[in-house]
Amino acid sequence: MIKVRSKYFILIFLLAIADNFFAQNAILDILNKANEFYQAKNYEQAEAAYSSLVNQGYEGTELFYNLGNTYYRENKLGLAILYYNKALVLSPNDEDIIYNLTIANSRMIDKIDTLPEFFLFKWWESTLAILNLSGWSYLSYILFLLLLLCFALYYLVRQAKIQRISFFAGLIFFLFLIISSVFTGVKLNRELSEKNGIILNNVVVVKLSPDEKSNDAFVVHEGLKVKLEDKVNNWVKIRLHDGKVGWITDSNVGTI
Repeated sequence: MIKVRSKYFILIFLLAIADNFFAQNAILDILNKANEFYQAKNYEQAEAAYSSLVNQGYEGTELFYNLGNTYYRENKLGLAILYYNKALVLSPNDEDIIYNLTIANSRMIDKIDTLPEFFLFKWWESTLAILNLSGWSYLSYILFLLLLLCFALYYLVRQAKIQRISFFAGLIFFLFLIISSVFTGVKLNRELSEKNGIILNNVVVVKLSPDEKSNDAFVVHEGLKVKLEDKVNNWVKIRLHDGKVGWITDSNVGTI
């Protein structure tokens, strides 16, 4: 009886591997086809192919970056900036993404003035942006393992020189582990509590309250990055970087 069940288990396991293999191949085929469409300047077909993967729940720097490029070529500025930002979340230091996003941002109508940042805050944000949440998590995990290794060497190896090296190395790894854990916690908190979006439509009238009959507050344009603070039915509360607050319908904004 056990042998039969184990055979079924092996069969299911092999089928799962095969299914995953074919699924991965199918994804790569669509991605390659989309790239071919883009290279041939068939941007509408490239958009359809890239979007089909996004709609199926797939994520990736290359996918988001190429979709952003496609939207940019189609003069869909808001969507281009949205997917450049999505790609940047996954790869914060990718120079191509940063460059293309800068070019796209330069075409925006809205130029929101922000207060100058204190240099320590600027340093904090630039350091935090070195890695994404997964990167800081992996770094913390690696530092933790190295710390455990130093403890093991200190207690198991009875040579004074090795104990001294492992002790000081452990202190260094412990210090960096604390820093890395803090950055991981900040990244996680921001991902859970802070949401940003990009205005998708050319001109959007922002309301004072979540009601079509409410008074107009101000006007924003395609490509502007905003903070998403609240949601009531199909209305989203946005905050600009200069502090202005208002409500727009969710069809006018894409979440990063």
